[in-house]
Amino acid sequence: MEKNTNANVSIIIRCKNEEQWIGHCIQSVLDLIYKPEIIVIDNKSTDDSMLIVKSFMEDPLLEGTDSSYTKIKIVSIDDYTPGKALNMGVSYATMDYILVISSHCVLTHINILKMESMFKDNIALSVIFGNQNPRYFGKKIKKRYLWSNFGKSAKYNYFSKYENRYFIHNALAFYSRNTLFDYLFDEHLISKEDRYWINNMIYKNYCSYYDPKFSCDHHYTDNGASWKGIG
Repeated sequence: MEKNTNANVSIIIRCKNEEQWIGHCIQSVLDLIYKPEIIVIDNKSTDDSMLIVKSFMEDPLLEGTDSSYTKIKIVSIDDYTPGKALNMGVSYATMDYILVISSHCVLTHINILKMESMFKDNIALSVIFGNQNPRYFGKKIKKRYLWSNFGKSAKYNYFSKYENRYFIHNALAFYSRNTLFDYLFDEHLISKEDRYWINNMIYKNYCSYYDPKFSCDHHYTDNGASWKGIG
């Protein structure tokens, strides 16, 4: 796939002890987006996660470093909640658009120019969320339970019958930074900050869009909140 160049996007990655996957996550972003701004919100990792992140950092003292390196900000967080971490990441972002991706996801397809155009053409659009393909220790598994929400058809205001509410998922989601400045995620919630956010946004007459071509592989982790009912 052709790399997205001149991308006006900040990448937000939340991390806690993700040494197994965060390098794969960042490399997949660099493979598809030329030198993006990456913001890693670190929830007191005790493994080698941050050492791995730093291996991708562009050295400001060196000129002309290749696309294997980029600008990365590491921000430590206290009293972590998913919403607080995202709001913090947005506060450090300098680009007009924000890609949120899980640290154990590998980006497989993104068309930033298309998504930017959609935001410009539809002022009510609040978020574009992408297709997630679950990988259990590398194995492709059937899209049951949570994964059944990630189908083959594009949809506005996707309503999850499984959860009985409007649905987006912040393991892979694309936002306008201005929208996230104006409408923060709930910092008190310990999970599903994305679902509460989009239901509130639709109540305010905004809309969401599911793009199945915007995609990632979502890899299993022992503590992953999405991995209930696997197999």
